[in-house]
Amino acid sequence: MPNASSPSRPARNGVRDTRRTAAAPDHSDLSQNEQAYAQLKQALITLAYKPGDYLSTASLMNELELGRTPINHALHRLSTEGLVQIIPRKGLIVSPLSIDDALELIDVRLANESLCMRLAAERITKTELHQLEAIARDFEKAASRGQTTEVMNLDRLFHEHISNAARNQILAEILKVLHARSQRFWALSLAMPDHLSEVQDEHRAILKALADGNPAAAEEAVREHVMSFQRALLRTR
Repeated sequence: MPNASSPSRPARNGVRDTRRTAAAPDHSDLSQNEQAYAQLKQALITLAYKPGDYLSTASLMNELELGRTPINHALHRLSTEGLVQIIPRKGLIVSPLSIDDALELIDVRLANESLCMRLAAERITKTELHQLEAIARDFEKAASRGQTTEVMNLDRLFHEHISNAARNQILAEILKVLHARSQRFWALSLAMPDHLSEVQDEHRAILKALADGNPAAAEEAVREHVMSFQRALLRTR
């Protein structure tokens, strides 16, 4: 079975070092199952593994220096999230990306993000708002330095904090999966000029609506944020 390949760095003895490619956060305090899951997910959502790449358990064991059981456990979790696919008699493949899939994902995000934002505007605490503002500032610093992976991590944190502020665990779990799948498309859209600047403006609008405790304005701000993502993505065609 072919191994995943990356155009960004030559293989080392036939094996690509995903840990450096993905610039993943430190996962040393996690269990081996969680380490494998976190590192593989980071590589997938940042497109270190390209859509359509074949993956072999053996190569992943070498890359991550982890055993077969945690790797298989992680791949099973990632398959349930739609990031990898199990192809009968062929093995594992990184899930392809298509504009049609992205548009369907955006439809679902619009409905769920709108509800989340309305709830968050009503329930967010001052402490949570300050934390969200700090994340937005770190996002802008990372964007100014061209730190794409850090930008993506901070955007994920930004949305996770809003989900938590909504005080609805089921909604938060739904959005976590949607955001993970969206990030692969966002990695494509980041190549579009001015998109990061637009995202920063959208984050500021979201923060203002939350600070004002205005559910209608918060919903409008997040809808514009999601639609801006759609426009940027369509420009990648």
